[in-house]
Amino acid sequence: MTLNEELTAAQRCVDDLVRTVGRLEQRMGTGALELRRVRADADHLRESLALLREVSAQGPQKEGPPLVPLTDQPYDHTLWRDADDEGLGAGGRHAP
Repeated sequence: MTLNEELTAAQRCVDDLVRTVGRLEQRMGTGALELRRVRADADHLRESLALLREVSAQGPQKEGPPLVPLTDQPYDHTLWRDADDEGLGAGGRHAP
């Protein structure tokens, strides 16, 4: 399936969900907290899918900043000579 077909299928599913929640509201009433939460979640899904469609229509996204490679070599211990250990304080000092 193409991206557009996938988005259309997802939109159909969300539309079905919204219709089903509407039928549940008719049967149960809109006062139930759980049903209001389901309605809010369904509305958020609809909004999120609309945003996803907008992003996909813009084409491929730009890449972020370049990745910085990290080596497996240990750090130079002199970098941490005067640093405090979090929760332990500076090395060589004792608690009162």
